[in-house]
Amino acid sequence: MNADKSLAGKVALITGAARRSGRATAIKLAADGAAVAINTRQSVDAANEVKQTIESKGGTANVYRCDITGEQAVADMFAAINDDFGGVDILVNNAADRARIPTLDLSLAEWKRVIDIILDGAFLCPRAVLPHMLKNKWGRIINISGDGNHAAFTERAHVHAGKGGLEAMTRSLSSEFCDQGVTVNTVSPGRIGGERAKTAGPLPKNAGAIPPVGFEGEPDDIGNMICFLCQPAAKYITGQTIRVNGGLVLP
Repeated sequence: MNADKSLAGKVALITGAARRSGRATAIKLAADGAAVAINTRQSVDAANEVKQTIESKGGTANVYRCDITGEQAVADMFAAINDDFGGVDILVNNAADRARIPTLDLSLAEWKRVIDIILDGAFLCPRAVLPHMLKNKWGRIINISGDGNHAAFTERAHVHAGKGGLEAMTRSLSSEFCDQGVTVNTVSPGRIGGERAKTAGPLPKNAGAIPPVGFEGEPDDIGNMICFLCQPAAKYITGQTIRVNGGLVLP
Protein backbone atom coordinates (compact mmCIF):
# COMPACT_ATOMS: atom_id res chain seq x y z
CA MET A 1 0.00 0.00 0.00
CA ASN A 2 1.21 3.53 -0.68
CA ALA A 3 2.30 5.49 2.37
CA ASP A 4 0.72 8.77 1.36
CA LYS A 5 -2.81 7.37 0.80
CA SER A 6 -3.63 10.21 -1.58
CA LEU A 7 -7.18 8.86 -2.14
CA ALA A 8 -8.00 8.15 1.50
CA GLY A 9 -11.67 8.81 2.17
CA LYS A 10 -12.64 8.36 -1.48
CA VAL A 11 -14.87 5.61 -2.85
CA ALA A 12 -14.11 4.13 -6.27
CA LEU A 13 -16.29 1.94 -8.47
CA ILE A 14 -14.71 -0.01 -11.33
CA THR A 15 -17.10 -1.80 -13.68
CA GLY A 16 -15.84 -5.05 -15.14
CA ALA A 17 -13.18 -5.20 -12.44
CA ALA A 18 -12.67 -8.94 -12.13
CA ARG A 19 -9.78 -9.32 -14.57
CA ARG A 20 -6.94 -7.66 -16.44
CA SER A 21 -6.93 -3.84 -16.43
CA GLY A 22 -10.03 -3.59 -14.26
CA ARG A 23 -8.44 -5.83 -11.65
CA ALA A 24 -5.15 -3.91 -11.79
CA THR A 25 -6.99 -0.61 -11.39
CA ALA A 26 -8.99 -1.82 -8.39
CA ILE A 27 -5.83 -2.97 -6.59
CA LYS A 28 -3.96 0.26 -7.35
CA LEU A 29 -6.80 2.54 -6.25
CA ALA A 30 -7.07 0.59 -3.02
CA ALA A 31 -3.32 0.97 -2.53
CA ASP A 32 -3.82 4.74 -2.72
CA GLY A 33 -6.40 4.56 0.05
CA ALA A 34 -9.74 4.41 -1.78
CA ALA A 35 -12.48 2.03 -0.72
CA VAL A 36 -13.17 -0.01 -3.85
CA ALA A 37 -16.47 -1.29 -5.23
CA ILE A 38 -15.71 -4.18 -7.59
CA ASN A 39 -18.40 -4.66 -10.21
CA THR A 40 -18.90 -7.80 -12.25
CA ARG A 41 -21.77 -9.18 -14.26
CA GLN A 42 -20.99 -12.87 -13.78
CA SER A 43 -17.34 -13.44 -12.79
CA VAL A 44 -18.07 -13.48 -9.06
CA ASP A 45 -15.26 -15.85 -8.08
CA ALA A 46 -12.66 -13.74 -9.88
CA ALA A 47 -14.11 -10.56 -8.37
CA ASN A 48 -13.92 -12.05 -4.88
CA GLU A 49 -10.27 -12.89 -5.53
CA VAL A 50 -9.64 -9.21 -6.29
CA LYS A 51 -11.41 -8.31 -3.04
CA GLN A 52 -9.27 -10.76 -1.09
CA THR A 53 -6.09 -9.40 -2.68
CA ILE A 54 -7.02 -5.86 -1.68
CA GLU A 55 -7.92 -6.87 1.86
CA SER A 56 -4.71 -8.87 2.27
CA LYS A 57 -2.82 -5.62 1.69
CA GLY A 58 -4.85 -3.69 4.22
CA GLY A 59 -7.38 -2.19 1.81
CA THR A 60 -11.16 -2.08 1.78
CA ALA A 61 -13.31 -3.56 -0.98
CA ASN A 62 -16.59 -5.24 -1.74
CA VAL A 63 -18.08 -7.05 -4.73
CA TYR A 64 -21.28 -5.93 -6.47
CA ARG A 65 -22.83 -8.19 -9.06
CA CYS A 66 -24.75 -6.11 -11.56
CA ASP A 67 -25.58 -6.01 -15.25
CA ILE A 68 -24.87 -2.32 -15.90
CA THR A 69 -27.19 -2.23 -18.92
CA GLY A 70 -30.21 -2.42 -16.59
CA GLU A 71 -31.48 0.87 -15.16
CA GLN A 72 -33.00 -0.64 -12.02
CA ALA A 73 -30.03 -2.96 -11.51
CA VAL A 74 -27.66 0.03 -11.60
CA ALA A 75 -29.86 1.94 -9.16
CA ASP A 76 -29.85 -1.04 -6.78
CA MET A 77 -26.07 -1.39 -7.05
CA PHE A 78 -25.47 2.24 -6.18
CA ALA A 79 -27.88 2.01 -3.27
CA ALA A 80 -25.88 -0.93 -1.93
CA ILE A 81 -22.55 0.89 -2.42
CA ASN A 82 -23.96 3.94 -0.66
CA ASP A 83 -25.04 1.80 2.29
CA ASP A 84 -21.60 0.18 2.51
CA PHE A 85 -19.25 3.07 1.75
CA GLY A 86 -21.16 6.25 0.94
CA GLY A 87 -21.35 7.96 -2.45
CA VAL A 88 -18.95 7.17 -5.27
CA ASP A 89 -16.17 9.72 -5.86
CA ILE A 90 -14.31 7.85 -8.62
CA LEU A 91 -16.01 5.96 -11.46
CA VAL A 92 -14.10 3.85 -13.96
CA ASN A 93 -16.32 2.65 -16.83
CA ASN A 94 -14.34 -0.42 -17.85
CA ALA A 95 -17.01 -3.02 -18.69
CA ALA A 96 -17.08 -4.06 -22.34
CA ASP A 97 -17.47 -6.94 -24.75
CA ARG A 98 -14.99 -7.07 -27.66
CA ALA A 99 -16.23 -10.09 -29.55
CA ARG A 100 -15.07 -10.34 -33.17
CA ILE A 101 -17.91 -10.82 -35.62
CA PRO A 102 -17.70 -10.29 -39.39
CA THR A 103 -19.98 -7.40 -40.28
CA LEU A 104 -22.12 -9.45 -42.67
CA ASP A 105 -22.70 -11.96 -39.86
CA LEU A 106 -23.44 -9.31 -37.23
CA SER A 107 -27.08 -9.42 -36.15
CA LEU A 108 -28.92 -6.34 -34.99
CA ALA A 109 -29.45 -8.02 -31.61
CA GLU A 110 -25.71 -8.57 -31.13
CA TRP A 111 -24.96 -5.02 -32.30
CA LYS A 112 -27.37 -3.66 -29.70
CA ARG A 113 -26.09 -5.97 -26.95
CA VAL A 114 -22.50 -4.75 -27.28
CA ILE A 115 -23.52 -1.10 -27.70
CA ASP A 116 -25.66 -1.42 -24.56
CA ILE A 117 -22.73 -2.67 -22.50
CA ILE A 118 -20.34 0.01 -23.71
CA LEU A 119 -22.65 3.02 -23.88
CA ASP A 120 -25.72 2.40 -21.74
CA GLY A 121 -23.61 1.42 -18.74
CA ALA A 122 -21.36 4.44 -19.28
CA PHE A 123 -24.47 6.64 -19.20
CA LEU A 124 -26.34 5.05 -16.31
CA CYS A 125 -23.35 4.93 -13.96
CA PRO A 126 -22.27 8.59 -14.36
CA ARG A 127 -25.87 9.69 -14.00
CA ALA A 128 -25.96 7.85 -10.67
CA VAL A 129 -22.68 9.23 -9.30
CA LEU A 130 -22.75 12.84 -10.50
CA PRO A 131 -25.11 14.24 -7.82
CA HIS A 132 -22.67 13.13 -5.11
CA MET A 133 -19.67 14.45 -7.02
CA LEU A 134 -21.32 17.80 -7.69
CA LYS A 135 -22.35 18.15 -4.06
CA ASN A 136 -18.72 17.66 -3.00
CA LYS A 137 -17.29 19.61 -5.95
CA TRP A 138 -14.89 16.73 -6.60
CA GLY A 139 -15.14 13.70 -8.85
CA ARG A 140 -13.27 11.59 -11.37
CA ILE A 141 -14.95 9.73 -14.24
CA ILE A 142 -12.71 7.67 -16.49
CA ASN A 143 -13.97 5.80 -19.54
CA ILE A 144 -12.00 2.96 -21.08
CA SER A 145 -11.88 2.94 -24.87
CA GLY A 146 -9.30 1.12 -27.01
CA ASP A 147 -6.85 1.89 -29.75
CA GLY A 148 -8.51 -0.66 -32.01
CA ASN A 149 -11.14 2.04 -32.40
CA HIS A 150 -8.47 4.25 -34.03
CA ALA A 151 -6.56 1.52 -35.87
CA ALA A 152 -9.84 0.15 -37.29
CA PHE A 153 -9.45 -3.53 -36.47
CA THR A 154 -11.47 -5.86 -38.62
CA GLU A 155 -14.69 -7.56 -37.53
CA ARG A 156 -15.35 -5.11 -34.69
CA ALA A 157 -17.67 -2.53 -36.23
CA HIS A 158 -20.04 -2.82 -33.26
CA VAL A 159 -17.27 -2.50 -30.67
CA HIS A 160 -15.61 0.47 -32.39
CA ALA A 161 -18.94 2.24 -32.80
CA GLY A 162 -19.51 1.95 -29.07
CA LYS A 163 -15.99 3.03 -28.14
CA GLY A 164 -16.14 6.00 -30.50
CA GLY A 165 -19.38 7.05 -28.84
CA LEU A 166 -17.74 6.63 -25.44
CA GLU A 167 -14.97 9.07 -26.38
CA ALA A 168 -17.58 11.56 -27.60
CA MET A 169 -19.48 11.16 -24.33
CA THR A 170 -16.27 11.92 -22.44
CA ARG A 171 -15.92 15.26 -24.18
CA SER A 172 -19.56 16.16 -23.63
CA LEU A 173 -19.60 15.28 -19.92
CA SER A 174 -16.31 17.07 -19.40
CA SER A 175 -17.55 20.30 -20.91
CA GLU A 176 -20.74 20.12 -18.85
CA PHE A 177 -19.18 19.46 -15.45
CA CYS A 178 -15.53 20.53 -15.54
CA ASP A 179 -16.22 23.86 -13.81
CA GLN A 180 -17.83 22.00 -10.90
CA GLY A 181 -14.81 19.97 -9.80
CA VAL A 182 -15.49 16.87 -11.91
CA THR A 183 -13.00 15.71 -14.52
CA VAL A 184 -13.94 13.23 -17.24
CA ASN A 185 -11.31 11.49 -19.37
CA THR A 186 -10.85 8.43 -21.56
CA VAL A 187 -7.95 6.01 -21.33
CA SER A 188 -7.40 4.14 -24.60
CA PRO A 189 -5.31 0.99 -24.13
CA GLY A 190 -3.14 -0.38 -26.88
CA ARG A 191 -1.94 -3.95 -27.17
CA ILE A 192 -1.95 -5.49 -23.70
CA GLY A 193 -0.33 -8.87 -23.19
CA GLY A 194 -1.40 -11.74 -20.99
CA GLU A 195 -4.45 -13.97 -21.12
CA ARG A 196 -7.13 -12.43 -23.30
CA ALA A 197 -10.78 -12.23 -22.31
CA LYS A 198 -12.79 -15.16 -23.64
CA THR A 199 -15.15 -12.80 -25.43
CA ALA A 200 -12.31 -11.01 -27.24
CA GLY A 201 -11.30 -13.94 -29.43
CA PRO A 202 -7.95 -14.05 -31.28
CA LEU A 203 -6.19 -10.88 -32.34
CA PRO A 204 -7.71 -9.30 -35.46
CA LYS A 205 -5.70 -10.04 -38.61
CA ASN A 206 -4.72 -6.38 -38.97
CA ALA A 207 -3.82 -5.87 -35.32
CA GLY A 208 -0.21 -5.15 -36.24
CA ALA A 209 3.11 -6.12 -34.79
CA ILE A 210 4.69 -5.46 -31.42
CA PRO A 211 4.49 -1.71 -30.56
CA PRO A 212 7.48 0.52 -31.35
CA VAL A 213 8.63 0.40 -27.71
CA GLY A 214 9.49 -3.25 -28.35
CA PHE A 215 7.07 -4.99 -25.99
CA GLU A 216 3.40 -5.42 -25.22
CA GLY A 217 1.80 -3.51 -22.40
CA GLU A 218 0.60 -5.00 -19.12
CA PRO A 219 -2.68 -4.44 -17.24
CA ASP A 220 -0.69 -2.44 -14.67
CA ASP A 221 0.24 0.07 -17.37
CA ILE A 222 -3.43 0.89 -17.82
CA GLY A 223 -4.08 0.85 -14.09
CA ASN A 224 -1.22 3.29 -13.53
CA MET A 225 -2.66 5.83 -15.96
CA ILE A 226 -6.17 5.50 -14.55
CA CYS A 227 -4.87 5.97 -11.03
CA PHE A 228 -2.89 9.03 -12.05
CA LEU A 229 -6.02 10.64 -13.49
CA CYS A 230 -7.80 10.00 -10.18
CA GLN A 231 -5.21 11.92 -8.17
CA PRO A 232 -5.83 15.46 -6.89
CA ALA A 233 -2.77 16.46 -8.94
CA ALA A 234 -4.63 15.60 -12.17
CA LYS A 235 -7.28 18.29 -11.65
CA TYR A 236 -6.25 20.19 -14.81
CA ILE A 237 -6.69 17.21 -17.15
CA THR A 238 -10.20 16.73 -18.52
CA GLY A 239 -11.99 15.93 -21.75
CA GLN A 240 -8.99 14.01 -23.06
CA THR A 241 -8.48 10.62 -24.70
CA ILE A 242 -5.10 9.43 -23.46
CA ARG A 243 -3.54 6.59 -25.45
CA VAL A 244 -1.44 4.08 -23.50
CA ASN A 245 -0.10 2.02 -26.38
CA GLY A 246 3.69 2.00 -26.67
CA GLY A 247 3.52 4.27 -29.72
CA LEU A 248 1.55 1.81 -31.86
CA VAL A 249 -1.20 4.32 -32.69
CA LEU A 250 -0.35 8.01 -32.72
CA PRO A 251 -2.73 11.03 -32.76
